[in-house]
Amino acid sequence: MQSLPLPHQFMAKLTDIYGNEYIVQDIKAFKEHIIMYHTYNGKPDGSIHEENGYYFRIDDKFLKTIQNL
Repeated sequence: MQSLPLPHQFMAKLTDIYGNEYIVQDIKAFKEHIIMYHTYNGKPDGSIHEENGYYFRIDDKFLKTIQNL
């Protein structure tokens, strides 16, 4: 998965499980949602997060990616 920081500090570009690029408008809110609803005891739960027709598997790699944004 790729992620690129965008000029606006609250945005990020992520690649979904199908290889489609998605621009997250509010990365802080996105991170908070992923941590609240897709982790258990701080660990990714392996679920799929859908956002505006883009799908992200919440695994160790994805969680590390968004935590580093």
